[in-house]
Amino acid sequence: MYPTLYHALLDLTGIDLPGLRFLNSFGFFVALAFLFASWTLGLELRRKEGLGLLQPVMRKVTIGLPASPWELISTGLIGFLIGWKGIHLLLHFEASTADPQGFLLSGQGNFIGGLAVGALLASNKWREKQKARLAEPKTEEVRMQAHEHGGNITMVAALWGLIGAKLFHWLENPDEFVAFIKNPGGDGVFSGLTMYGGLILAGFMVIRYFKKNGIPAWHGMDAAAPGVMLAYGIGRIGCQVSGDGDWGIVNNTPAPSWIPNWLWSYSYPNNVNGVGVPFTGEPCFPGYCTVLPEPVYPTPIYETLMCVGLFFVLWALRKHVTTGGIVFFAFLLFNGIERFFIEKIRVNVPFAGTWTQAEVISLILILVGIAGIVWLRSKKTPDHGPQETD
Repeated sequence: MYPTLYHALLDLTGIDLPGLRFLNSFGFFVALAFLFASWTLGLELRRKEGLGLLQPVMRKVTIGLPASPWELISTGLIGFLIGWKGIHLLLHFEASTADPQGFLLSGQGNFIGGLAVGALLASNKWREKQKARLAEPKTEEVRMQAHEHGGNITMVAALWGLIGAKLFHWLENPDEFVAFIKNPGGDGVFSGLTMYGGLILAGFMVIRYFKKNGIPAWHGMDAAAPGVMLAYGIGRIGCQVSGDGDWGIVNNTPAPSWIPNWLWSYSYPNNVNGVGVPFTGEPCFPGYCTVLPEPVYPTPIYETLMCVGLFFVLWALRKHVTTGGIVFFAFLLFNGIERFFIEKIRVNVPFAGTWTQAEVISLILILVGIAGIVWLRSKKTPDHGPQETD
């Protein structure tokens, strides 16, 4: 396993770049997942625009205003954080990279460096606004296409997805929330994320964004659904590569002849959580040198294969369904089925009796997905758009 990109590069190429210790391998794949989701969303929004399903919206924009106090303060604060941590990192590089997460969450930093960078960025913002300032600011109407919202939609999904993933994890593991409150500088922020928590909260906030910006919610959700399925699968690659604990139950049975041993059961050496017994093999990464005492089902790989396959199903389905919302409800149905059955061989914490939180949520998604498809197809005046030929 490769807890960070530093460990991956070191093992695969022999190149030693300590600065990469700050880049967690799971976080790298999560970022990659959002990039792919944003890309597919943009493609689908453009396609729907071409079919006339999404119309541009006129928005009023005031130009020529000077920099507002909030713009200067927020820019200065961002600059202060960059300078505070960044200058300290440059001056104490080896000590900081020895424990990247501890350094980022600690009170260590360079106060003078923070003030300098904060003042520099705030002054640059002020100068930029002054150059574009008008004696009499004017309000103009700007025509905005749906696909131009793609970046903002992705940012909303990323922010609220991470918040939701952490909140649902704490709901499932309240002892970890208590530990985080007692020690905010520990690993509580970076470890433990519940995918469904992120999916649910991000979904609600993205729908809110659609409605606020004049994008029909059903078609907006249909446009996002395939990319979310793909992002889910890519995110699971991060779980596998880092060994973050999202693995299966113990599997000591011999692998069938048609399946590789690593795909049947795996011991996750050098996992990012440091779970298991001391690892005596090679490579052994300091601080992560453990291995599971018994091999388990590598469930993240299974979920990656299933979700990427389901992405292609949704991507093909989108051109043959013109009723808004069908693709979205199909996504809920497929994702619920996939997760419900993977939970049978996956390690998790009981939430309601013997049921896990993911089993409860996935069952709800299955029922909502079926009900939504039946409801939309039974409407007397379904929202059909123009047919598209392949």
